[in-house]
Amino acid sequence: MKLVFEKGYAGRRLELVAPLDVPEEKLDRAFLREKGPRLPQMSETEISRHYTELAGRTHGVNDGFYPLGSCTMKYNPKVNERAAALPGFTGIHPLQPEGTCRGALEVLQLAEQYLCEITGMDAMTFEPAAGAHGEFTGLLLIKAWHVRRGDTRRTKIIVPDSAHGTNPASAAMCGYEVVSIPSQADGCVDLEKLKAAVGEDTAGLMLTNPNTVGLFDKNILEITRIVHEAGGLCYYDGANLNAVMGIARPGDMGFDVVHLNLHKTFSTPHGGGGPGSGPVGCKEFLAPFLPGQGTEESIGRVKMFYGNFLVVVKALAYILTLGKEGIPEAAANAVLNANYMKAKLSDVYEMAYPGPCMHEFVMTLEGLKKKAGVSAMDIAKSMLDYGIHPPTMYFPLIVHEALMVEPTETEPKETLDQAVEALHEIYRKALENPEALHGAPYKTPIGRPDEVKAARKPVLRYHWEE
Repeated sequence: MKLVFEKGYAGRRLELVAPLDVPEEKLDRAFLREKGPRLPQMSETEISRHYTELAGRTHGVNDGFYPLGSCTMKYNPKVNERAAALPGFTGIHPLQPEGTCRGALEVLQLAEQYLCEITGMDAMTFEPAAGAHGEFTGLLLIKAWHVRRGDTRRTKIIVPDSAHGTNPASAAMCGYEVVSIPSQADGCVDLEKLKAAVGEDTAGLMLTNPNTVGLFDKNILEITRIVHEAGGLCYYDGANLNAVMGIARPGDMGFDVVHLNLHKTFSTPHGGGGPGSGPVGCKEFLAPFLPGQGTEESIGRVKMFYGNFLVVVKALAYILTLGKEGIPEAAANAVLNANYMKAKLSDVYEMAYPGPCMHEFVMTLEGLKKKAGVSAMDIAKSMLDYGIHPPTMYFPLIVHEALMVEPTETEPKETLDQAVEALHEIYRKALENPEALHGAPYKTPIGRPDEVKAARKPVLRYHWEE
C-alpha cells in the first residue's frame, strides 16, 4: 500500500472548505510559512479510498479478539457513543453561563456520585486527561496534604515491583524518591520488606490491586495499615478496576486516593490516541486539595475546564445501563473468562503464578525458549496469523519471557475456545518447527519488522524526492 504522499497528481483537487462568510483577518507575515505545505493533490474519491484501505489494515475489538493484558481492550456499547454525540453535549462551551448547561453539570454530578460509590471515595475531580495524569494529580494531593501539615520530611513513595511503569515516573515527576518493594513468590507484596521500607520519610504507597500479574493481594488491609501507621497515605492505581468494580472498593481497602481509567473500565474505547480520562477520587480530608476547588489548599488546575467531558458522558451512560447488578456481573465475568483461559492453557503453557487469577494472567515462555528456542515474541507474532491481537509482551518485568493475557468480560466462550485452540497449535509448531515461528507473522500486510531499528531509528516524516 502506498503512502498518501506517494499518491495524487498535479492539479487534482476537491473543495472541503465552505466559502468565507466573515470578514477576512490578515495574519502578521512573521507567523506565516514562506511557502505552502507540500501535500498530495487528490480527488475526494481517492482520499476516501485511501483511508478506507488504511482502516481495513487496523485491528481493534470490532475486528477480533484483543487480549492485551493490563489494558482492558473490551467492546464498548455504541449507544454510549451516541449519547456522547447528542447536540446538547457537543454544542456547549465551558465558558457559557452555568444556567444554560445544567444538563452537562448534572452529568458531572451524577458521575461523581456513582464513581465515588463504586470506589468508596468521598469526592472526585474529572480534570485529569488520562491514567498517568491521574496518578500525577493524586500524588500532588498527597504532597499538598503533607506540606500543609508542615511535614516536609516525607520525600519517598513506595512502589511495588509489579506496578505499572507510570507509577514510579509519576512519583519522580512530583519530586519524590521512589522506593521499590519486591514481590514474593506468590506475586504479592513482601510484607517484611514493606515494613523495613516505611518510616518518617514515607509520603505514601502506590499500589495496583488486583496487581499487574493479575492477583488480588490477600494482605491488602495489612499493607495499607502498615503505611498509615508510618504516617503515609495510600494511592490506588485504578487501571485494573474492571476486575473488582461493584464487588470490592479501594476505599474499603484503606486507600485514600484513587484514579480511574474511564477509557479502560467505563466505556470509552481504549487506544487510537485518546481521548482518555483519569478522574481522581479521594477521601473527605483530601477534598479541599482537589483541582478547581477555589480553596487556599487546592493544588490548582491540572487541565482546563472540566476535563474530557464527553468521556464522562459515556461513562455515565455505561453505569446507568448496567446498574448495581450489571457492574459487578461484568467484573465477575472478566474474572471468569481469565480463569477459564488460564485453566485451558495450563496443560502446555507455564503459568507465572499458580492458582486462580483475577481479570488477567501471566504466562512465562522461559521454559519453552530454553527447550525450543521460541520466545514470547515468537508466540505473540504467530498469534497475528490467527487473527488474534497479541497479549502484552515482556511485562511485567518480574516475569521472564512474559505474555500477559486479559480476555475481558465481553468475549463469549466460543471466542475463548478458538484462542485456546490457536495457542495450542502454535505451541505444537514451536516444538515441531521452531524456525517457522521466528519469521511469523506470514498472513499480515507486513511481516515481522526490525523492531530494534524501528525503535532506535524511526522514520517520523516523509521525505519528498526532488
